[in-house]
Formats: sequence, structure tokens, C-alpha cells
Amino acid sequence: MNSYTPKGVCSRQIDFEVKDGKVYNVHYTGGCNGNLKGIGSLVEGMEIDEVIKRLEGTKCGMKATSCPDQLANALKEYKAKHVK
Repeated sequence: MNSYTPKGVCSRQIDFEVKDGKVYNVHYTGGCNGNLKGIGSLVEGMEIDEVIKRLEGTKCGMKATSCPDQLANALKEYKAKHVK
């Protein structure tokens, strides 16, 4: 399990697993519970790069980021550390 501390959003932590380049078991702590459960379900089993492509740049209201955008950031950080 990997953990990421999001910045600039309501959620306080994003936990996720990566197996064979695919994203699984995304869980947000804090934030909009139903919406974030939906994001986790939608990206389940999706390739890391596809999740990043779909979620990166998503904004929440007037904020420059969002919980989905922060998941994209978490996955980019994961790739930088684990994928060569």
C-alpha cells in the first residue's frame, strides 16, 4: 500500500496499490466521501498513465487542484520512485 498526503484539498490522505502497472484499492481519508469512493471505483484496474491522463488538471471550484488531480500527482510521484 502506498500513501500520499494531498495538498490544497479537503482530503488528508490518499492510499492506493499498484500491481503490474495498474491502480487498485484507492482510498481517500477525508474529502467528499461519495465522490471519492466513485473515483476509486472508476480507476480500479486502470493503467497508471491512463489515470494520470484522465484526472490531471481537474479543478475543484476556485481551487487550482482537486482530489482527483491529487491522485494524479500521487501516481506521478509513485512512477518517479518505482518505475524505471
